[in-house]
Amino acid sequence: MTFHETKLPGIFEIHLESNCDERGFFARTYCQKEFESHGLNPAVVQCSVSLNVKKGTLRGVHLQAAPYGEAKLVRCTSGAIYDVVLDLRPQSATFKKWIGVNLTATNRYMLYIPEGCAHGFLTLEDNTEVFYQMSEFYHPEAARGVRWNDPAFQIAWPERVEVISERDRNYPDFEQE
Repeated sequence: MTFHETKLPGIFEIHLESNCDERGFFARTYCQKEFESHGLNPAVVQCSVSLNVKKGTLRGVHLQAAPYGEAKLVRCTSGAIYDVVLDLRPQSATFKKWIGVNLTATNRYMLYIPEGCAHGFLTLEDNTEVFYQMSEFYHPEAARGVRWNDPAFQIAWPERVEVISERDRNYPDFEQE
């Protein structure tokens, strides 16, 4: 794996290093020692998958509040997404800034999202599947989110949002706690 830190500190785009032969390829997608060597939280306590039937499905923008903050490793295993990470760490020099990365089944890139950052994505193809590894167990009482089109962040989604949950559509305007 190769680790590429984004313009937001602690957020990494991770590329696989494929070993190819006549059968296809083999690549490592996780290594505790490599994550630790880059200063990333290597804990994995839960994994989840989401299947998104329609292009234009938006999930997010979510995070878990302290003391249950979670790091996430996200990979698109089928289809394609525009993955957004929003820095909500109040002491961060990039507080309220965001990045967007195309994760596809073809490019096989992964995105590491540290604690204190919110995450969301928009599907770019029908039948898109996304795989998540999380460093913390899900705690419903710690679930938080910000609205996908909140003017405080001005996230530029590349396509029209066609499908979104009631909860994600109706988060209030962002207010720093």
